[in-house]
Amino acid sequence: MNVRPARVGDHEAIAAFTRETWPDREMEDYLPRTFREWAADESETSHTLVAADDGQAVGVIQGVELSDRESWVQGLRVHPDYRDRGLARRLTDAVLTWARDRNTTVCRNLVFSWNVASLGLARSLGFEPCTEFRWAEVAADADADLDLSVVADPDAGWAFWTESDARHHLRGLTIDPGTAWTLSELRPEDLQRAADADGLFVVSEGGTRGMAFRNRVFETGDDPADRWTEYAVGAWADPAAARTLVDAVARDAARLDADRARLLVPETPRYVTDAAAARADVSGDPDFVLAADLTDSGVGV
Repeated sequence: MNVRPARVGDHEAIAAFTRETWPDREMEDYLPRTFREWAADESETSHTLVAADDGQAVGVIQGVELSDRESWVQGLRVHPDYRDRGLARRLTDAVLTWARDRNTTVCRNLVFSWNVASLGLARSLGFEPCTEFRWAEVAADADADLDLSVVADPDAGWAFWTESDARHHLRGLTIDPGTAWTLSELRPEDLQRAADADGLFVVSEGGTRGMAFRNRVFETGDDPADRWTEYAVGAWADPAAARTLVDAVARDAARLDADRARLLVPETPRYVTDAAAARADVSGDPDFVLAADLTDSGVGV
């Protein structure tokens, strides 16, 4: 078996063993939908590899460069018949070597908290616990009332974020603006970009009390009703600010013809219960982010 760059022609083999990645869960693996795009991507900031046995792809992984110091690894899958042969480590080591060659100093990944096997694998490969979050889901509502004033002030939003409990818990991470389902360090220019796109919401009444910003609009299927807006983080100082941000998100989703919205919130009792009290649906399980220090020669080969 050898590890090599992915090819579009590997799609059928990859799709065949990833369609039932989580047979005991009512969720589909995204790889059958995204692998072709991954394999066809010739940019220098992504690196998709497969493990092949006699030319047949039996494992896959992707590395992504998110910033000049941050990389991300995702989509690690191994055919059931080829597990326990060290392929996961070989694929991960190859991506971490690529990430080091890109001069990034940290590589992170995301694992569902219920996926015990993947959590154990990530720890064995040198990834350490970083943070955890949940999604607060909000129905679009053009008539949602805002109890407090909301402005689009990047400087005020950044000042609030830097001193917030949310930033401390999330280690400064929010959903990356360029790559879905990845997290990177929030920067002031991200808030300016959101403000320019009418997607920044800063609660400003009696001082700055909260901040959220839109990351993207996406569709989950062919049905137009499956249109969502996504908000890279929600941070607030009190329940009233939480309610105002949830309502601002509901109004923004309606304005963009979305059916629902989702807002990343830190996995803490206060944030989760504040979101629930603000009438948001909160996902049943948190997601874990793990990180590998690429300046440590003990991680990867």
